[in-house]
Amino acid sequence: MSNIITKFKDGLKKTRNNFANKIDDLFSRHLKIDDELYEELEEILIGADIGIEATLEIIDMLQVEIKKEKIQDVNKVKPLLKKILVEEIKFEENFYEDNKSIILIVGVNGVGKTTTIGKLSKIFKEENKTVLVAAGDTFRAAAIEQLEKWCQRADVELISNKEGSDPSSVIYDGINASKARDTDILICDTAGRLHNKKNLMKELNKISRVIDKEYPEAKKLVYLVIDANTGQNGIVQAEYFKEVTNIDGIILTKLDGTSKGGIIIPIQKKLKVPVVYVGLGEAIDDLQKFDAEKFVNSILNY
Repeated sequence: MSNIITKFKDGLKKTRNNFANKIDDLFSRHLKIDDELYEELEEILIGADIGIEATLEIIDMLQVEIKKEKIQDVNKVKPLLKKILVEEIKFEENFYEDNKSIILIVGVNGVGKTTTIGKLSKIFKEENKTVLVAAGDTFRAAAIEQLEKWCQRADVELISNKEGSDPSSVIYDGINASKARDTDILICDTAGRLHNKKNLMKELNKISRVIDKEYPEAKKLVYLVIDANTGQNGIVQAEYFKEVTNIDGIILTKLDGTSKGGIIIPIQKKLKVPVVYVGLGEAIDDLQKFDAEKFVNSILNY
């Protein structure tokens, strides 16, 4: 088993124990495909935080395929479920960063933005890309110091200013430093305040204008960080940020701490935004590029 598959298996242990065991028990108890089986499967999917809307759609797709393929053997339902789940959450693989990219990291405080930046930096360095980080969250006390520690762990340089300084000026300095060093990727932290949408929108718009003016040739990506433990509330947060700024990808952290990893499905379906990275542990190498096949295999115990 490869290291990446092991990471997914280990990181999704709680979700697998909650989900796969119930699925296997369901199919072992039912000798035929009937309404009772569908109803119990529906309860299991909702219990994994897949959500009512996505669950009903998955059940409908399952019923259509079973009827179309004239399936009568209960043992053939699980592979079909796996196929449908993978189709529900996969996206184009060519989405990821190019050389000369600027990544804005957004999200509420406490979701793991700082640690995610450190882990992302490590991933890019392992891909032989040069990385620079700009400490654009000048609002939260100790944010810069925490980010500095993670940058040291990832062995990347941090561009920062004092607490309370203008975030867009820090991003401006980061862009100039990135261009001077011919850096491949500039990662920019941003404030995670939600209490004042107007200020947040103003701040992010100003940062975007600085990027568009100073570094138009770079690929600009906005990644929203969501804590998987917040469940459906994470979707509410995401919808809020979508009102404030364009979101290109979602980083779902702390999947190892929840038994409801199925939240990935409604997040992608409701927001029409792909999950691009998932946090499967606390170590610096526990952030992984999201892989639909590995995710579904892990939660179904394949």
